[in-house]
Amino acid sequence: MITLEFLITSLIVVLIPGTGVVFTVSAGLVQGRRAGIFASLGCTLGIVPHLLATVLGLAAVMHTSALAFQLLKYAGVAYLLYLAYATWKDRSAFVVQQGGAPRSALSLTVKAFLLNILNPKLTIFFLAFLPQFVDPASAAPLAQLLLLSGVFMAMTFVVFVVYALLAHAFRRAVIDSPRVQDWLRRGFSAAFAGLGAQLALSER
Repeated sequence: MITLEFLITSLIVVLIPGTGVVFTVSAGLVQGRRAGIFASLGCTLGIVPHLLATVLGLAAVMHTSALAFQLLKYAGVAYLLYLAYATWKDRSAFVVQQGGAPRSALSLTVKAFLLNILNPKLTIFFLAFLPQFVDPASAAPLAQLLLLSGVFMAMTFVVFVVYALLAHAFRRAVIDSPRVQDWLRRGFSAAFAGLGAQLALSER
């Protein structure tokens, strides 16, 4: 059952800036509205495996397996550090692009997808979060979990698209100012590096 408490809690969780928000805002500023929407799609798809792991009970295995958690965690750290390096080095990122090739859209979606799928904390989060809103007396708890997961994903996509559109709204001011471009490039790079360090130091 979808309750107001679940909707409010989910909205707060989705609104909190994290790796997905940083990547989506970066895409919206750097490449425009279309890129931001594809980044939002990729980030949303990236939480599907974590939700499925929770629904199917696989998250419990990761929760008790330190090795599984550590392997996925450091893969995520490596990817975040790669994004930090690539953002820092990309001097042509803020060039206005007309349209966009399908390959570019696919690349953005895949990058955003990897960003979330390589974060093991999401699986642990959903393991602790979703069951709280399932009626223990329900005859179909699996159906409830699937419904809650679907609503959470829809909310994630909508909020991330809003972030992308807001970033796009400020894009012209960014394009017209090389100084702002440099600061944003460094800021996004530092954000990715910081998030990578935070993930590296995190415990289950």
